[in-house]
Amino acid sequence: MSQWGDAEGEDHAFDAELPPETVFNQMEMAVIVTDRFSNVISFNAFARKLFGFGGDEFIGQSVLSLGIAEEDHDQALDLARHVLKGGVWEGTFCNLRDDGTPVYTRAQAVPLRHPSGSIDGVAIFAREALRSNQREQDRYGLLDRVGTRLAASLELDVTLRAVAATLVPQFADHLFIDLVTADKLVRRVAEHTRGWAPPPGTWAEAGEQVDYPPEHHAAKAIRRRDAVLVESAQPGGEFGVTSVIAAPLVARGEVLGVMSLALSNLGRRPDPHYDEFDRALVGAIASRVALSIDNAMLFEEERETALAFQRQLLPGERPPDLDGLQIAWRYEPARPLEAHGQGIQTQVGGDWYDVIPLSAGRVGIVIGDVEGRGARAAAVMGQLRAALRAFAQDDKSPADIMRKLDEWTRGMVRPDAPRPPLVSCSYFVYDAWSRELTWANAGHHPPLLVVGDAVGDLDFSRSTGALLGMRSAGMGGDAVFEEETVVLAPGSTLVLYTDGLVERRPKPDGSLHSDDESRALVRGAVGTASAHGVEAVAHAVFSAVPGEIDDDIALVVIRTAPEELAVRERTFPSEPIMVSEARRLASETFTAWGLSEDDAETACLLVSEIVTNVVLHATNVPAQKRALVGAPELSFDEDDWDLGGGLGRPEPVKPEFRLRLRKGARALWVEVFDPDLRLPRIRNAGETDEGGRGLYLVDQIAARWGSRPTPSGKAVWFELPLD
Repeated sequence: MSQWGDAEGEDHAFDAELPPETVFNQMEMAVIVTDRFSNVISFNAFARKLFGFGGDEFIGQSVLSLGIAEEDHDQALDLARHVLKGGVWEGTFCNLRDDGTPVYTRAQAVPLRHPSGSIDGVAIFAREALRSNQREQDRYGLLDRVGTRLAASLELDVTLRAVAATLVPQFADHLFIDLVTADKLVRRVAEHTRGWAPPPGTWAEAGEQVDYPPEHHAAKAIRRRDAVLVESAQPGGEFGVTSVIAAPLVARGEVLGVMSLALSNLGRRPDPHYDEFDRALVGAIASRVALSIDNAMLFEEERETALAFQRQLLPGERPPDLDGLQIAWRYEPARPLEAHGQGIQTQVGGDWYDVIPLSAGRVGIVIGDVEGRGARAAAVMGQLRAALRAFAQDDKSPADIMRKLDEWTRGMVRPDAPRPPLVSCSYFVYDAWSRELTWANAGHHPPLLVVGDAVGDLDFSRSTGALLGMRSAGMGGDAVFEEETVVLAPGSTLVLYTDGLVERRPKPDGSLHSDDESRALVRGAVGTASAHGVEAVAHAVFSAVPGEIDDDIALVVIRTAPEELAVRERTFPSEPIMVSEARRLASETFTAWGLSEDDAETACLLVSEIVTNVVLHATNVPAQKRALVGAPELSFDEDDWDLGGGLGRPEPVKPEFRLRLRKGARALWVEVFDPDLRLPRIRNAGETDEGGRGLYLVDQIAARWGSRPTPSGKAVWFELPLD
């Protein structure tokens, strides 16, 4: 009687319990189970048969040890990364059995879930790619693998290297890809089996122009637009070349170049010859390669255009040379996204940074990130950078500038975008002479601050303003931007960065770094490199988190001077006689600082003009300008006032001005502060006018000059370069 029923057909319940390992080992499909780190924890009997090994020696070893060909190792890592995120992966591998024979396997991988729902590992199901003739099986498996590798990148060099790694040595001993550049064929790839290199002068190397005679098989392939098979080929015949196939690379009706594959005695193959089946196969491969090359070239053209556009919107490659600061910066666009049928996707973004020279040697520093990617994000970034630069030149406070930038962002609504872009941004103003750092923040994360051996975050606890544009986007948020100020210690280092630096990156085992892990790696890199220059710190920070980036990165490193900078200031009554006193103080100071006679004389002349302008206007302020704004109207009788005693009108406060002199390595700055709110302007003096030429003289001689409001009045300043 069988286990499924008795002899008379009567069914009986099957009450024998079949052990799972019995089913596992009877499957006509290889089953391999790995943990989260891609180490083998179990496999069935068919896996031993398919991959050609005997016992359990691979338990606990990496899945790569099962004979996966080296060129497919990256594909195996992609499998682990994809499945550990909860996806299903399918593709073809080349495996080498213990006896050295290759076998192409079609594999499917699924997550191995715990009853709780967490992913504990990966289950891989594999079978031979085809059940037909072994040679045809290998060829069709190769076509499948070429397609998979070509779909993995939109970068031309990566695409060409993927083709070479797939075809050599599995299908060819020598491979050449020549592309048309400016109506000339230029060799882009020259790959040979077993690391062999031809003697110099025999075959063109990568980067060299190639000229084929009309009867050459490559020239025929281009002319016929069809693959050409040649036996006992002459090129390289002394190296044992036995068979060659040349196939044109044609896309959208245009010949992009030619791909040539050759077999030789170097490969030690039983039958080192191609046939018509191989010729047709190479033709099919060439069609796929040509399409990928065309897409990659289009992508590179678009990406280079977008990057050029973005780099024009960002500062130049070299930071400005400023007194009291060392500066280094980096910008890196994200790696290109896979097309996935959605067309070429350019990976420029909206990250930006800037360093802006302000009045009297102060400097503005900005780091920001516009949401989204592509040309629109870059265009928004360019507008914001230009707007912030314009606002900064007015010498407004960081909080005022952030409010203005928020208004600007809210106005950037387009018909195709119903809400303004969301932008994170931090704006800092640093004074190298006082070492004061003042900032306002709009939703950006704090920079790292390094003081001595201590690495931490700059305290942003009060400056936690909402993202720019958030309020108008209907997402709430407070548009009040708080301002904070700290005094930085000598030699302090600030590391400003956008979130692309610490976003999740792949680990070698396929899992991802968390943001906290990435920040820890960055802090460690900063701590290690802080003893070196800012360029070394920038390089260490940029390289701290491994793996390819999927968002662009902006990075700025600044370090304060270890020494005090030269400064002197004094307050004077606003009286005409004080003009000469101010000039005398300036002359003594410039001599003590070692200025040349010409520089000192020119600077003293401009000091006299600025101070004279301030004194004249301070003594001629109209009464209504000096009156208290908003004072209540009083009603009184004369009897209410003791005009002869202590309750009489108070004596008016005599106006004063303050002269501040600053010296850097390359420039001298002079500032004059006074309580008058009116800002000076240049006017055209008539021929008979006695005054009106002072600011014109300053404008002609100084490198820069200007004025800015202060909490108690204004400051007029000029910059004079030193010889």
